[in-house]
Amino acid sequence: MQHRLELNQHGPRTEAMAQAIQSCVHCGFCLAACPTYKVLGEEMDSPRGRIYLMKEVLEGNLEAEEAQPYIDRCLGCIGCVPACPSGVQYGELLLGYRALIEPTRRRPLMDTLARRMIAETLPYPDRFRAAVKSGKVGKLFKGALPEKFSAMLGLLPKDLPEPKVLPLVYPARGERRAKVALLAGCVQPVLDPEINWATIRVLSENGVETVIPQGQGCCGSIMMHIGEDERAIRLARENLLAFPEDVDAIITNAAGCGSGMKEYGLLFKGLVEEARAEQFARKVKDVTEFLDELGLVAPQALPQPMRVVYQDACHLLHAQGIRNAPRNLLASIENLTLLELGDGGLCCGSAGTYNIEQPEIAQQLGQRKVEAILATGAEAIVSGNIGCLTQIQTHLAQKGVSLPAYHTIKLLDLAYRPKGL
Repeated sequence: MQHRLELNQHGPRTEAMAQAIQSCVHCGFCLAACPTYKVLGEEMDSPRGRIYLMKEVLEGNLEAEEAQPYIDRCLGCIGCVPACPSGVQYGELLLGYRALIEPTRRRPLMDTLARRMIAETLPYPDRFRAAVKSGKVGKLFKGALPEKFSAMLGLLPKDLPEPKVLPLVYPARGERRAKVALLAGCVQPVLDPEINWATIRVLSENGVETVIPQGQGCCGSIMMHIGEDERAIRLARENLLAFPEDVDAIITNAAGCGSGMKEYGLLFKGLVEEARAEQFARKVKDVTEFLDELGLVAPQALPQPMRVVYQDACHLLHAQGIRNAPRNLLASIENLTLLELGDGGLCCGSAGTYNIEQPEIAQQLGQRKVEAILATGAEAIVSGNIGCLTQIQTHLAQKGVSLPAYHTIKLLDLAYRPKGL
C-alpha cells in the first residue's frame, strides 16, 4: 500500500506505524474509551479519526498542519488499545508520527518557549527544583501570562520537600530473594522523594536488594511523549550505560517511566544499541508488578480502618496492562477496604505534559476524575503515578476538598510500619 512505502522511507521504526494503520478497520470500539472524544464529541478527536488523519498526511493527501490540532489533542493515554478488537497498536503509531512530524513543524513562539522549558527542566531534578522555586514568583503575574505558562504555574506545589539522597545499595532484610536496580526518576524525587524511599524499604521487607545506579537520569519518556525522539534517545542512552545487567529486574515506581522504558526496543530500532535496549526493556517492571510476581510478604494491619479508592494510571493500566497487581498488594493490607471508581480507567488529564499543553481539556478531565472519586465516599486516594496524584490533588484543592493521596508503594510502606500513619 502507498502509505507503507512512504512510511518505510522514514526508517525502520515506522514499520510499526504502517502496521497500526493497516490494522485499523474503523469499527468505532475505540470511541467509548477515548477521553477527548467523550469531552469534545468530534470524530477527528477519536483514535479512529486520528488514524485516518495520520494516514492521509503520510500518503500526501493532507497537509500536516490541517491534521495537527487533532493529533495534538490526543492524550496518548492508550485507553483505546485494550478496547480495540483488531489489536491496533495506536501508541506505536502516535509516538512514531509525532517524532516524524515534530522536526518539520513551525510552532508559535509561546509554544516553542513552553516546549523548550519542558525539555530543559523536567528531565533534570536540580533544574526542575530551581524552576519550581522561581515559579512561586511567577505566580504573582499569573493572570498576565500566556495560557500555557499560566497552566504550568497552576500546577506548582506550594512547598517542596527537602531532597533526600538515596544510597547506592539498600540491602535485603533477611534472606535475599532478588536483586534489582531502581530508576530514581526526575520529576518525582523533587515533588515526593518519599516514594523512592518507600520503594526501597518495601523491597527490602520482601527480601530484595536494591541498587540505585550512579550516572542514571531521566528515562526519556517525557521527550518521547512530545515527539522529541533525539532528546529521548540521548537520555535513554545514558541509562543503558548506567544500569547493570546482573539484576533480576529494573524497577520503576512511575507508570509513565515504566511504559516508556518498555518501549526502548522501539526507540532504538535500527540503532547500534537496539539489542541492548531490547534486553533492558525486557527487565523493566513496575514495582507493584514485580512484588506481585515475587509474592508479597504480608504487611501488618493498619491501626485504623481505611476506605481507599484506587485510581488506575493510564500508562500502568492501558499501556502496560497492569491492573490486578496493585489491587492484589493493597488487598493484602488488613483494615483496608478497596473501592473502585468504575470509570473504566478514564484519563485524569495529566498525561505527561498534557495539562500544560492542553489545559482546557485537562481541566475538564481532572474535574470528572475528582467527581468520580468523591462519589465513592473514599477516605483516601491511591494511584501509581506522580502525575495522576498531582493532577487529582490540584483539582481537589480547586473544590476546597482535602483528601489524602498515596502512591501505592507509600501505603504499603505505611502498612509495614503502621506507627508511621
